[in-house]
Amino acid sequence: METLFLIFVMVLALCGGGALGFYFCQSRMKDAQLAAGQIVEAAKMEAETIRREAQIQAKDAVFQAKVEWDNEVKEQSREFQAKERRLLQKEENLDRKSGQLDERDMELGKKEKAIAEKEERVQQKEREAEELVVRQREKLESLSNLSAGDAKKQLMEEMTSAARHDCAKYIKQMEDETRETADKKAKECIALAIQRYAGDYVAERTVSVVPLPSDEMKGRIIGREGRNIRTIEAATGIDLIIDDTPEAVILSGFNPVRREVARLALERLIADGRIHPARIEEMVKKAGEEVDKTIREAGERATFDIGVHGAHPEIVKLLGRLKYRTSFGQNVLQHSIEVAFLCGIMAAELGVNVKQAKWAGLLHDLGKAVDHEIEGSHAVIGADILKKYGESPAIVHAVAAHHEDEHPQTVLAVLVQAADALSGARPGARREMLETYVKRLEDLERIGTSFPEVSSCFAIQAGREIRVMVDSDGVSDAQAQVVAHEIARKIEQEMTYPGQIKVNVIRETRAVDYAR
Repeated sequence: METLFLIFVMVLALCGGGALGFYFCQSRMKDAQLAAGQIVEAAKMEAETIRREAQIQAKDAVFQAKVEWDNEVKEQSREFQAKERRLLQKEENLDRKSGQLDERDMELGKKEKAIAEKEERVQQKEREAEELVVRQREKLESLSNLSAGDAKKQLMEEMTSAARHDCAKYIKQMEDETRETADKKAKECIALAIQRYAGDYVAERTVSVVPLPSDEMKGRIIGREGRNIRTIEAATGIDLIIDDTPEAVILSGFNPVRREVARLALERLIADGRIHPARIEEMVKKAGEEVDKTIREAGERATFDIGVHGAHPEIVKLLGRLKYRTSFGQNVLQHSIEVAFLCGIMAAELGVNVKQAKWAGLLHDLGKAVDHEIEGSHAVIGADILKKYGESPAIVHAVAAHHEDEHPQTVLAVLVQAADALSGARPGARREMLETYVKRLEDLERIGTSFPEVSSCFAIQAGREIRVMVDSDGVSDAQAQVVAHEIARKIEQEMTYPGQIKVNVIRETRAVDYAR
């Protein structure tokens, strides 16, 4: 019984648990259905919200596109209206111009008609004037009892007599002027004859060669790790070139005074045999003092030679430096002394102050002593130096004007210019091979005759000047200036030459007649 009771109880428990489980399941299913309905409802509401927002955005986009389209249509409308206004304005302008042209055509027609009437009146007056001349001639012939041919012959005889009288007076005047200028012409002949003067010159170059007793001395000059050669170059400012040249050292430098100091110092070092930095500096100092003394003595000797005393010491020193300066192979100090003597000779013939002329001639190239240190033309540099040391304005102007840096305004300036040309331009004064010299003259004449306007061309003054003859009928005065300019530019482009070349274009008018 107990067993049955237990079984019954267990059956009842199982049945109750199943019923209870079923009840719970039914309850959860209802809850799930309710939650699912809420989720679906929320999804519908969200979808509706999104749909409405999309509709609103679409309406906004359509409205914005409409606004932009309206603005674009308005802008195009404004542009069309502006173009229409411009077209209307152009049309009005064309109408106005057309009216003006019509008015001008009418005015021109009236003027042409008036001109034709005036021409007819002028022709009528010309015919009347011719008839009047004929009547007056007949009346004059009847009053004078002379025909037109006889009157013309008598008038020509009277004019010929008057012309002969005027010609005699003009010849007398020319003879008087010739006598007045005869003395001047004679002096010019003397000045031209001075070109025969010649002197001795020493050709200098930008390098100096120092002979060595043996090639072993080259190593001693260079020194350990090159200290000796560096000391020499630093002390003198001159480059030492030690190459394969047997038993010789080359000194190279643009400054001739420094090069001379280096040459003397090196020769003494080689003769002494002791070559080290301290000894090099000592020898360079002594050589510099000796060169300064030589320069001073050369300047004093130059002033003594031309008879000028009391010059400023610095001017004398600069003159002495010209002893070591060359120009195209011509020693500048010797050239300056020669110019001084030429100036003195010409000044004596012209009645100018001889001493002043010599002094100006000696100083004319003073600027070449420092032109490698100061920028500018040596004539201007020299004039500035002389002005600084209190030279007279006449001397300063003569120096500044001897190469046309200033226009010569005094007789002294012209003398210095002429003497400088005489000394430097004559053949042989400056080193130049004969073949080169002749070729330069030929090239000058070739360039001159290459222009169609030129009839003949001559190189003169040792190639410093060319004289070009042109046909007066084919070239005017203004065109002659253009021809001179073109020839000068072509010479500059095609030739290499020292100094400057003067181009003279001569336009002659010749009157020819024959005595029969």
